Amino acid sequence: MSPRHAAHRPEAAKPAGEFALVLGAGGARGLSQIPVLEALDELGVKPSLIAGCSIGAIIGAAYAAGIPGSALREHVLGSFRDRARVVAKLLDARIGKLADLVRGLGNPALIDGERLLDLFWPEAVPDRFEELAIPFSATAADYHRHVEVTLSEGPLTPAVAASLAIPGLVRPVALGGHVLIDGGAINPLPYERLLAPGRIVLAIDVSAPPLATSDGRIPGAMETIVGASQILTRTLVQRMVERQPPDILIRSGLDGIGGLDFFKAKAILAAAEPVKDEVKRALERALAAAG
Repeated sequence: MSPRHAAHRPEAAKPAGEFALVLGAGGARGLSQIPVLEALDELGVKPSLIAGCSIGAIIGAAYAAGIPGSALREHVLGSFRDRARVVAKLLDARIGKLADLVRGLGNPALIDGERLLDLFWPEAVPDRFEELAIPFSATAADYHRHVEVTLSEGPLTPAVAASLAIPGLVRPVALGGHVLIDGGAINPLPYERLLAPGRIVLAIDVSAPPLATSDGRIPGAMETIVGASQILTRTLVQRMVERQPPDILIRSGLDGIGGLDFFKAKAILAAAEPVKDEVKRALERALAAAG
């Protein structure tokens, strides 16, 4: 695969009524994007392009493979129903050992993102971008060059693993001469490069807002790593939207949910149900105006 650096270039006018779907970073809150997919399915419309970052890349790739939103909901609820089984899968995806910490060799909790995806993705997700039903791109960050990298061709699993490689939690991915980490570090909601005349860009922001009050609790090490990532994600998205918002911005996610709260999948999905009507109304208006 040859990752290409994201660039903002003027595009030719697109056919009226075309829309692109952008799914953002946000950890477990990102599961609230699944009802958005269900809303699209219920409307009977499909995006012509899908872009995703981190959890948005995981869900976006599965949807681009042709898996409907309802099937993704069922898969997620089934996957996180058995806590012991999930923990066993996570342990299997680790690249380090507890002895490594004592020897000063590394982080015993570090996860191989590719193995993680193999364990948790639906089997219908193909191996390559070219086999997807809808064109899809994943956003990652080049660790050494400090630039955004858009991945849209070649092997799918390492590209999405790179997009979700949160430093300290998931191992960076070496791909096409780049060392790649979590795209949320540079562009957690990658919609700007898709903005073009005649194209509607529907972006789903699942970044976590600040809590209204603090309970004074000191977070643990892993929680701090993910929490810092969420602070960065929210800050970047806010600045992007202030500079140039997408055509449709939908904010979703259950307040008070941590980045690793995947065992609260049922509550996250239930809280996101009202988003379906919001998506339908906004997209129907935009498509009617474009037509």
